[in-house]
Amino acid sequence: MKLAYIPGKTFNNLDFTVEPPEKGEYENCKFTGCNFSGAGLSGFIFAECVFSGCNLSLAKLEKAAIRDCKFSECKMLGVNFENCNPFGLAFGFENCNLGSASFFGLKIKGTRFSNSNLEDVDFTGCDLTAASFGNCSLKRAIFDNTHLEKADFRAASHYSIDPGNNKIKKAKFAMPWVLGLLDKYNIEIEN
Repeated sequence: MKLAYIPGKTFNNLDFTVEPPEKGEYENCKFTGCNFSGAGLSGFIFAECVFSGCNLSLAKLEKAAIRDCKFSECKMLGVNFENCNPFGLAFGFENCNLGSASFFGLKIKGTRFSNSNLEDVDFTGCDLTAASFGNCSLKRAIFDNTHLEKADFRAASHYSIDPGNNKIKKAKFAMPWVLGLLDKYNIEIEN
């Protein structure tokens, strides 16, 4: 089945839980205030699209292609990005709520997370080389066998990262949250 090709279209305040979007390849499209909550987006292609103020919580992304897309002020609770097509996978997040999302095993070097909630997010086995986490809360986020070389955590908070179980060479950290690198030792540190 051939996918429809939808270039440069704008979608405003549509509820895709009532009427699903047409399965296709969306290129340079803008989605503003749309509800994709729980929507089946399996096999869709989104290239250079912008999502603003959308709800994508629990959207199903099996084999969906997300290439150079930007998400701003979106609610994306529990999204399993690990199910996406890995070819060309690239995105950025600003002012988003990604609580309990999963990026398990993905190679997403240079990804920019800014002013976003990343609490309970699973980054196990991820390649986040040169990623940035500006003003992001990483409370209970899972970093296990994660590549964090050159990643920037200077403005991030609430993270707990085991340097012995993750690659952190040349990663950037700042006080006071850098102490999260010592959490596994269950020690008390005073000022």
